Amino acid sequence: MRIRATVAAVSGALALSALALPAAHAADSAPSYGAETAKILAGHSGRTAFSTTDAAADLGVTFSGLKIASAVKVGTTNHVSTTVTYTMTHDSRYVVGSDDFDSGPVIYKGSITSPENLLGGDAPATCTATSDTTATCTGKIDIYPAAGDLINSEAGKWSAGAIALQYSTDDYSLQGGLGSTLVQRNSQLTVNASPEPVKKGKTVTVTGKLSRANWEDNLYHGYSTQPVKLQFRKKSSSTYTTLKTINTSTTGTLKTTTTATVDGYYRYSFAGTTTTPAVSAAGDYVDVQ
Repeated sequence: MRIRATVAAVSGALALSALALPAAHAADSAPSYGAETAKILAGHSGRTAFSTTDAAADLGVTFSGLKIASAVKVGTTNHVSTTVTYTMTHDSRYVVGSDDFDSGPVIYKGSITSPENLLGGDAPATCTATSDTTATCTGKIDIYPAAGDLINSEAGKWSAGAIALQYSTDDYSLQGGLGSTLVQRNSQLTVNASPEPVKKGKTVTVTGKLSRANWEDNLYHGYSTQPVKLQFRKKSSSTYTTLKTINTSTTGTLKTTTTATVDGYYRYSFAGTTTTPAVSAAGDYVDVQ
């Protein structure tokens, strides 16, 4: 299941829209999990044409012990997935692995009752029964930035939960507040040190650029006014030492100077923020003569 849910004002009321799976992805998912879960989660808000005619009943399924990566880095075009594990407790009427009952993880921005955006997996979780009423489950969250799954303002902390659904009745259980993760705009960092070679005691100029994914135009743009460390590693060493910290320009560019002393590698290193992951450039070697 892959949902892009956006809350927008329509005729003075809020409406929740969900994008169905593209044909290219639908073939890889369970027969009806993606479509059914999209309908249920959209209808969960009660503000959409996807809502079912009759009120859905709670299956009484609960979830616990959810584990998810601390952060998910999302670029501009490539499909990104992250694995989620959890324990499901259910009524003995529901048979894990049956054609009529499935479960899967979700992540959401905002509240579980009124999410600004909610994403899940293309396929249901794989659940293994540990008793008549419990199972351990492993599922994925699938994110397609090029398909409009995310907008830039949604970078940062997301909450995690899980859903269980019964296809024949459209009944479901949806539980949030089970964990959290950072959904981050992937970052890139470059460096160039010159001249090469350089005489000992002369000036080395180090340029570069820090950029991050823009989920709205699917390009990388400079990340402005961010502190970045200039670091140096001697040719004979495996450890980088920080020489100074400078800020990126309004376009994300970097430029500073230092004095050449010995052969070695220069790089820029960015510590990251909640919206953008840490990144270090590959070292650029300078021969000192």
